[in-house]
Amino acid sequence: IMIIMTVVWSILVIELLFEVLVRPEGYSALMASEKAYAPSTARFINAFHLFFEVVSLICFVPDFRCLATGDCGAAVPFSLMEASLNSVLGPSVSDAVRGHLYFVTLRLRVFNLVRHWKKMWINHTFDEPVDKGSHLRGYWVPAQGVISLESQRGKILTNKKTDDAQISTRSIDDSGYDEDAEEEKATKEQKRQAKRADKRLSKAATIGTALMVVNSHRAMILIVTIVSILPVIFFAAPHGSTNPASYKSVELLQANNLLVTNTDDVSCQFLETAINAWVASLAKANVDSNDYRGSERTATHLLWAQLLPARCGIRDDGVITLCPPGFDSEICDDWGSAPADEVSADSIAQRLGLRTGVVASHSIQETVNLNGNETVFSVSAMFNEGHSVAYANFSSFLLQFCMLCLILLGLTVLRGDAGQLVLDPLRRMLKIVLRYASNPLAQAESKRKKKKARSVSDDDMTIDSDSDIEYAEKNQLGNYETEQLIRAIARITDLLRKCWGVAGANIISTNLARTQDGKTVLFNPTVAGRRVYALFGFCGITDFPHLLRNLDQDVMNLINDVAKIVHEEVYRWGLGDSGQCNKNLGAAFLMVYRIGDFKEVEEKKARATEVIFTSSEEKSKKTSQAVKRRGRAARKKKTDKELDTLQLASLPGIQAFTDRALLGMLKSFAGLHRDQSIMKWSKDFRLGAGVDAFSLGLLYGMDAGWGVEGAVGSEFKIDATYLSPHVNMASRMMSACKQYGVNILLSQAVEKLLSPQARSKLRHVDTVTVKGSTLAQQIFTYDSRHRGVDFYLFGRSPAQADADSDSYTPNIWNTDQDLKAMRQHISSDFERAFTEGRKAYISGKWDHAISRLEIANRCMIQTALDEGFHEYDVQGFDDQLLKPETPNDEEELIRLREELGDGPCRSLLAYMKQHEGVAPKSWRGVRPLTSK
Repeated sequence: IMIIMTVVWSILVIELLFEVLVRPEGYSALMASEKAYAPSTARFINAFHLFFEVVSLICFVPDFRCLATGDCGAAVPFSLMEASLNSVLGPSVSDAVRGHLYFVTLRLRVFNLVRHWKKMWINHTFDEPVDKGSHLRGYWVPAQGVISLESQRGKILTNKKTDDAQISTRSIDDSGYDEDAEEEKATKEQKRQAKRADKRLSKAATIGTALMVVNSHRAMILIVTIVSILPVIFFAAPHGSTNPASYKSVELLQANNLLVTNTDDVSCQFLETAINAWVASLAKANVDSNDYRGSERTATHLLWAQLLPARCGIRDDGVITLCPPGFDSEICDDWGSAPADEVSADSIAQRLGLRTGVVASHSIQETVNLNGNETVFSVSAMFNEGHSVAYANFSSFLLQFCMLCLILLGLTVLRGDAGQLVLDPLRRMLKIVLRYASNPLAQAESKRKKKKARSVSDDDMTIDSDSDIEYAEKNQLGNYETEQLIRAIARITDLLRKCWGVAGANIISTNLARTQDGKTVLFNPTVAGRRVYALFGFCGITDFPHLLRNLDQDVMNLINDVAKIVHEEVYRWGLGDSGQCNKNLGAAFLMVYRIGDFKEVEEKKARATEVIFTSSEEKSKKTSQAVKRRGRAARKKKTDKELDTLQLASLPGIQAFTDRALLGMLKSFAGLHRDQSIMKWSKDFRLGAGVDAFSLGLLYGMDAGWGVEGAVGSEFKIDATYLSPHVNMASRMMSACKQYGVNILLSQAVEKLLSPQARSKLRHVDTVTVKGSTLAQQIFTYDSRHRGVDFYLFGRSPAQADADSDSYTPNIWNTDQDLKAMRQHISSDFERAFTEGRKAYISGKWDHAISRLEIANRCMIQTALDEGFHEYDVQGFDDQLLKPETPNDEEELIRLREELGDGPCRSLLAYMKQHEGVAPKSWRGVRPLTSK
C-alpha cells in the first residue's frame, strides 16, 4: 500500500511541478493586470491552489520514513498513524487537536481535484485550445513575453504590412516556398484568432471565469474552515470528540486493584471476578472491525494486561492469564508466552501480525502505604486500536469526499445562478455589440417581415436585438437591471444603425471593434472612408414646396408616411441586407444597394472564376500557386482608373441583385398609390381643396458605380454619407424625370446590369451628358403610370409580399400584376413609333423624328382614350386631343395633352423645335442636360 501511495504522491508532485513550469513568462504581471481572470490565464495554477496543494503534499512526507526503516505501521511523529490515534483516542485535548489538524491538511487535497474540475469547465465552456508547445516557452525559450490572442493578432497584422511592402520582389523560389501563400496563411490566422477572441468576449469569458475562480476559492476556504474549527470546539469539552474507553478501562481495573489489600479468599475471589469481568468486557469490542490472523479469528481489543502487585494466583510478573468463558484461549497463551519485562507493543504486534502503530499501551500506578510498607499498585494494558484507526481514516475519507461533492455542487449552483442572473444577460449584451461591430447593417427582425433565416453556427455569434427584448419580456425578467440594460443597448444600437445607415457601417464597426489588446480605443467618429461598389438611387417627392407651404409642421407626417413605404419596399426587395436608406433629405431619400468594397468584390469575383474554370485535378499545385501569385500582383498594380472601370456586369449574380433593386423602387411606386395613409392626404382640404384634386407623386433616379463611404464632419457633428459622381448622377437622373415627364430614369450603367427580361421592359429615352460631366450615356425609363390604375386591387399582405421577394425569378417582369398594371398604357404601336423617332432624332434626321414622335404621342393619347386609362372628363376635347397643337389651344386642352400624352415624346419634340426642327452641325446624337 505504501508503494502505491508513494507512486501517487510522486505523480501529484510531478503534476504540480509541471503546472508551475508551464505557466507563461510574466505570469505574476498577468495576475496583477486586468487579464488575471481571462480564461487563457486562469487555466494555469495560481498561488492559492499552489500553496494549499504544496502543504497537503509536504504533510505526507513523514510517512515515507517507513520505506527506510521497513516498519510502515509505526505511529511515528507527524504520520498518518499517529494522527489517527490522536484524533480518536487523545487522550489529551492537544493530542486530539494535533491529530485533527493533520487530517485537515490531508483534506486540502480536494483543492487539486477542484482545480482540475475548474480547468475542465473553462476548456469546455470557452473552447480555447492552447497552442501545443507554447506552455514551456516561458522557461525554455528566450523571453518573448506573454502572447495573448489580441497581441498575436497585432503581431500578425504588423508582419503582414511588412510583407506587403515587399510584394513586388516576391516569387516562388526553387525550394517551393511561396511568399504569397505565407501571407495568405497569416491573414487566415489573424482572422481565426480574432474570431476566437470575439467568441471568448461574446461568452463573457473573463467575468465568467472570475466568478468561477473567486467562488471556488471562497467555497473551499469556507468548507475547510468549517470542518476544521467545529471539531476543535468539541475538543474543548472533556473528551468531547475522543474515545477514552481504553484509558478509562485501565482506570477501572486500577480502582478494583486498590480495593484488594488482603489475600484472603474473599478478597482474592473479588479480584478474580473483577479481572474476568474486565477482560470479558474488553476482549470482544468491535470484533468485526479487523482481522489480524485470518477470517477464522476475530480481532481482540485487549491484547495484554499486567496487574501489580501479583497476588491471589496471578503470575509472579503480574501478567493476567485468566480467560473468561468464551474468550479465545490462544490470546491468553500469547499473553503468557513471554516474561513481562520482555513484552512491548512492537513484540506483541509482531507476534500477533498487527501493525505496530495500532497497539496502544496505557499504564497507571499509585503508591499505597500497606502495613507500614510503601507498595506500588499498577495496571498496564495494551489494546488493539486497529478498528479506531480504520474508523478515523474511513470517516476522514468520507468527510473529504463529502467536502468535494459539496464544493462542486455549490459551485455548480452558484454558476447556474450567476449564469441566469448575470452572465446570460451580459452575453446577450456583448453579442449585440459584437454583432454590430462585425455587421452594423444587420437588420433586427421586423414585426411585419422576417426574412428567411440564414444558417448560423455558434461561432457566428449572431443575435437579434428585438428578439432579445422579446426574450426578456417573455421570461418576465424586465425587473432585473441586466434585462433593462439589454433593452437599452438593443434599442441604442438599432437607433444607431437607423440614424447612420449603410454609410455609417464603417464608423460603427471601427469604433466598436477591439483594436488594442482586445480593448476599444478612444472614440473616433471621423474614421477614414473606404471605396465601395453600389447601386445608388434617389427618390424625390414631387411639388414639395407646395406641400411645405400648406401643411406646415404636418409635412413631417406626410414625409414619414412616404418614407415608411419606400424604406420597407427597398429593404424587402434588396438582396440580403443590401437595400438600405442612407439619407432622409426631406424632399428626397438616398437609397443604397451596397455590392461591397473594392477588395471584397474583387476577391469574390476571383473565387467565383476559379471555382468555375479551375480544375484542381488538371493543374499541379505549383501552377495553381503561380496563377494566384500573378493574380495578386496584377491586382496590386491596378491604377485607380482601372478600378473605376471594373465591369460590374461580370460579377456573378449581379443581374438578380440589380433587378431586385429596381423592383424595390417600382414596388414603392405602386405601394404609394394604394396605401390608405397616403390616400388620406389626397382628401386633405389644405392640398386639394377637399375635392381629391391632389395626387402625391414620386420621382426616381438610379446609377451604378463606386463611391467613398464614410463620415463627413467633426467630433462635434458628423453625417455618414457617400461621396461619388455616381451619387450625383443618380440625383441628376431623378431631376431629369421632370424634364422628360417620367417617374423613373436609369443610367446606362444600371441598364447593363439588369437581366434580359428587365431590359426588355425598359425604354431608351435619350442619350445625354449631365451638367458637370462630359460622359455621354443612354438613359432609360420604366414606363409607369398610376392614373387609371387600381393598385389597391393588387395589394398583398406583408407575408405575401415577403414570399414574392423570396421567390424572385427574372420572369417576374412578365407576371407581376403591379408591373403589368403600371405600364398597361404602352402599346406595341407606340413602342414602334417611338423607337423609330428616337433613332431618327439621334442620327440627326429630325424632320423624320418629329413626325414619328408626334405619331407616338398621339398613339399614347388614343390608347388612353380607348381603354379608359384616365381619370378626367374629356368630353368636348375628344377630337381636339389628337389634333396638332396650336398657339390658340385652351389651357385645359394643353393640360390634358400633357397628362395623357407621353412625356419623353413631348420632351424630345420640344428640344428639336427649339432648334427649328433642324439638328445643329455639331450634333453627335448627344443632348446636354444643363439643369440639375
